[in-house]
Amino acid sequence: MTMTRNIFLAGAVLVASAGFAHAEMAATAINDLNVRAGPGPQYPSVGIATRGSSAYLDGCIQGSRWCRVDVNGVRGWVYAEYLQVQHEGAPVVVEQNQTSLGVPVVTYETTASVVPAEPQPGPGDELLGPVGDVDAITPPAEVRTYIDTTPAQTVQLGGDVVVGAEVPADVTFQEVPNYEYRYTRINDRPVLVDPSTRRIVYVYN
Repeated sequence: MTMTRNIFLAGAVLVASAGFAHAEMAATAINDLNVRAGPGPQYPSVGIATRGSSAYLDGCIQGSRWCRVDVNGVRGWVYAEYLQVQHEGAPVVVEQNQTSLGVPVVTYETTASVVPAEPQPGPGDELLGPVGDVDAITPPAEVRTYIDTTPAQTVQLGGDVVVGAEVPADVTFQEVPNYEYRYTRINDRPVLVDPSTRRIVYVYN
């Protein structure tokens, strides 16, 4: 883990805006999510923030939904809609409240060692919806067999692909024979979705 962190720090330059060089905010992960080497789902994961993990948030990119945190011994980037902080005695989601919370603004500069393979989702790109509670499932092996033999075109969406995230209304699903859940592929990851709620119930590695 130390080596991964050192490589990440060597490959990126993070500059805090004036007045916020050492500011940090206590935050909590709303759901399990990947901590990424850069501000976008196309960057590699450098660790996992489990639901309820305490994190230190030291800034978000202006006009973006990505923030840098230290969590579970890892420094990296997470999607702001999956972070919450305490504000005036109540938990609030960072993504909708960056300005009112006074979240510091940071910038990110890539080098050749961490340039993403695909364009980074911009502020106006379509995103996975908010995370909600879903029942945990363990799909039978034949569902994976069906997915492997029936490839679907991948959909590129902003945000982390996690259980409980809501899939946008214009994303179509494939029926899985004799199974209640549907299948689609988001950011090159096969997922199972509850068609009644459009929430992800299982993510295949």
